[in-house]
Amino acid sequence: MNFLKKYYAIITGFIVFIVYVTTLAPSVVEIDAGELATVQVLLGIAHPTGYPLFTLLGHLFSLIPFHFSKIYQLNLLTAIWCSLAVTVFVYTCKFILDNLIVFEFNNKAKLQKESKKGKRKKGEDRKREFSTPQKAIIEEPVKYIASISAGLLLGFDRTFWNQGNAVEVYSLQAFLFCLIIFSLLKAYITPIEERGLTKRWLIFAAILALGFSNHMTTLFVLPATAYLYFDKFRLKTAGIKRLLIMVFLIFLPIFAGIYLYLPIRASQGPVLNWGNPVDFERFFRHVSGWQFQVWFFKSTDVMKKQLGYFFSNLFLEFSIGILLCLYGIFSSYLKARKFFIFNVILLLFSLLYASNYDIVDIDSYFLLSYVALSFFALFGIVQIFSKLSFKQYKRSITTALIAICILIQLIFNYKENDLKDVYTFEDYSKSTLNSTKPNSIILTYLWDYLVASSYYFQLVEKYRPDVIVIDKELLRRSWYYGQINRQHPGVMDGVKTEVNMFEDALKPFERNEPFDSNLLENLYRKIMTNLISTNADKKDIYISSELVENEMQKGEFILPEGYTVVPDNLLFRVVKGKEYVPTSDPNFRIRFPRTRTKYIDFMENAVGTMLARRALYEIQFNKFDRAKIYIKKIKEEFPNYTIPSELLQATEK
Repeated sequence: MNFLKKYYAIITGFIVFIVYVTTLAPSVVEIDAGELATVQVLLGIAHPTGYPLFTLLGHLFSLIPFHFSKIYQLNLLTAIWCSLAVTVFVYTCKFILDNLIVFEFNNKAKLQKESKKGKRKKGEDRKREFSTPQKAIIEEPVKYIASISAGLLLGFDRTFWNQGNAVEVYSLQAFLFCLIIFSLLKAYITPIEERGLTKRWLIFAAILALGFSNHMTTLFVLPATAYLYFDKFRLKTAGIKRLLIMVFLIFLPIFAGIYLYLPIRASQGPVLNWGNPVDFERFFRHVSGWQFQVWFFKSTDVMKKQLGYFFSNLFLEFSIGILLCLYGIFSSYLKARKFFIFNVILLLFSLLYASNYDIVDIDSYFLLSYVALSFFALFGIVQIFSKLSFKQYKRSITTALIAICILIQLIFNYKENDLKDVYTFEDYSKSTLNSTKPNSIILTYLWDYLVASSYYFQLVEKYRPDVIVIDKELLRRSWYYGQINRQHPGVMDGVKTEVNMFEDALKPFERNEPFDSNLLENLYRKIMTNLISTNADKKDIYISSELVENEMQKGEFILPEGYTVVPDNLLFRVVKGKEYVPTSDPNFRIRFPRTRTKYIDFMENAVGTMLARRALYEIQFNKFDRAKIYIKKIKEEFPNYTIPSELLQATEK
């Protein structure tokens, strides 16, 4: 029993870790996973805001000689970060319950009032201040059970769990959020006259700096932090001095020291060097997330949409455990009014700020909101015990009921987070790269499906590094041309004049100065067209389907005169003339997982569409036997794709 009391939080985190390992992605997944894994292994510069702490810690972990792939190793690290977050969260919950009297609203004011009236003898203030009123009495076993239960509710929250399944910067951020809150509460409860007070606030400042060195969503904790800090010190001189020491002697040196990684490493020319933050101007743009600011605070409609998404998904996040969260709101108001206010500020500010970000994958920005709700669940669980556990056997029944809630949540969210059979993005990336000729060029802007994952396979695993994958949208950024030249010297030589003119015209835009949008767009389109015309006689050039379907059909991207495109397995191939162009059989294999997502569905539809287009192309040249090969491929491996009826009729003749 003493062992459990000593290691209860670690055991809880370990249980969560074991569950996470059973759902861990074995390879890259959608969106940024491939890019983030690559910058960790190769010490590159990730997309804004750069995430230097995430990169450095991931690189150190990647150096451990495990006998499995680097991507799996780094996926495993995310499970570790989230499990550690749960461990710290459980410790924090127990700490809160042990110090309820400190978080009781106006307790200090009441004591001072009584003291002034002479109701207590001198020297009794301290004793009475930390005595336990009746409503703060919680049995020790209940504290452990409630803390562990709240930790499991957080660990098996759908979004929180998802961060522990594959490479993502929010896994480390979840751990840092919990560590920041724990260190803040430790500092807050320290009596003003105690010698260790300043030390604990300095530790908090250091951990806060680590949070900002990983992700700027750390600012979500600042309003709640300000509430506790000024509740303790008011606007007195000593408090202001301590705050200045925290900021200038601890926070800023740590924050700046870690972020110096970006300009230092960028100056060394890494293969992945997003933003090329070698000078202050580029560094500031990168760290501030300048290019993403266009999606912040756009309109009240965006806020309504994201808030609607958050509240409509609460049951999916916690299952019936959401009832514990809601019940805990009222319970925390009664038992620990100051913590209630702190947690409400934490919840509301993180929720309102995140809801003003107009992106599709918004879930991870609500992480701190789910942490706050889990704190409320802690009090909901405690309140249930206080209502039901009058006798020992009733405590056991209550514990069983809470366990059932957690088990239902685990079962409910397991399928959603089960990524152990997700090889789809690896298969698609490798199949796409392997379907091209040696030293060819691929133009695309499928970042979520191809570009980010190809970084990992080409640069880390050295799979078809000869293929030049160019993100068409990143050609709008000045830094990207330098990265292409480092990775693939010579490919941009034919468009140097256009690139120089484009970079000059782009400077005012990147500096938020007046710029000529028409000139920028015309130069950008010219670069795209001339990139093909100056390389077509030396390299095979391929274009992904979304570029053909959108930009080419709208006239935003024009091929050089005399060139056209033909479907060639997973891509369109740029060719000259209109004669028949043969291609290899579709021998690639793409594995689809049992759990479907919008990304998986998109990929199956995209591949099925390209195979159907190739079949139609074969029919146009009366090569029906060749067309049947592609139709057969669709039927056998892409059953969810609906083959056009006219295509089926043509191949069945």
